Amino acid sequence: MRYLSRAFCDSDMLSLVILGSLVPAVHAKFYPTYPNIETCVGLPVQYSCENTTVVTNSCCNVIQGGLVLQAQYWDTYTGLDVFGQYCDLSRQYDPKPSPSTLPNGTVIIPYKGPSVRKFIHEFGRSDLLHYMDTFWINQGAPNEELWAREFSKHGTCTSTFDVACYEPGYKEHQEVVNFFETVVKVFQMYPTYDILAAAGIIPSNTTTYTRAQIANAIYSQTGADPWLGCYNANGSVLEEIWYFHHVLGTEQYGHFKTLDSMIPSTCAETGILYYERTPESEKAISY
Repeated sequence: MRYLSRAFCDSDMLSLVILGSLVPAVHAKFYPTYPNIETCVGLPVQYSCENTTVVTNSCCNVIQGGLVLQAQYWDTYTGLDVFGQYCDLSRQYDPKPSPSTLPNGTVIIPYKGPSVRKFIHEFGRSDLLHYMDTFWINQGAPNEELWAREFSKHGTCTSTFDVACYEPGYKEHQEVVNFFETVVKVFQMYPTYDILAAAGIIPSNTTTYTRAQIANAIYSQTGADPWLGCYNANGSVLEEIWYFHHVLGTEQYGHFKTLDSMIPSTCAETGILYYERTPESEKAISY
């Protein structure tokens, strides 16, 4: 299961998705990708969507895109169902934008420039690229098309990824790579397969589970009720799990507070199958 999603503070939910993070390290050969948060030191901090005072620096606290959803899929690929917008078309790198038109009628022009894969290479992050190619897989198209869509739809809708937050000394595409790092970090916060397995919930083509069994196992480790997504008309096959958050500080480095799901599950109360994956859909990895 994998990854990350975002929404605004109201009921119109965006998603952001994806992955987890690499082990923190100092990369002497790498260009820095982090934003400038020096001016944030000493300022009041508050959780996104919970602020009671005016936020004076949108680079220090998330004021747009403040409800963050980390979605993990149990399938042969990492995918995303999103209700989102492209908030900054000057940073639109999606070659196949969906939707192709914004609610105000603005047409989103498909991107035809260098791949976001090249952006990652330019920052010397072959380690990040290898991780993303391993865990953040597109279905039926190059992985980088999915990555570009996620940044264009969601990264541009979060205030702490604005270009201004990387000044002075901003290097083009710095925030794009930083977004991918963040998505990987949040993915790794939730080892969903291991949490379920430790509670005796393992993939099976015959054993069924209740919705409460699955939700309670995750609640015991996160302190919040996740959203459980199932397919089939009767909601009998587990497909995805979403984790909701508010963020204290920046989305890049701040604290993610888990929240109960804000939408009802699509899974049945009983008789849920958590299918085994076919051998052809898996590969051995080591990290």
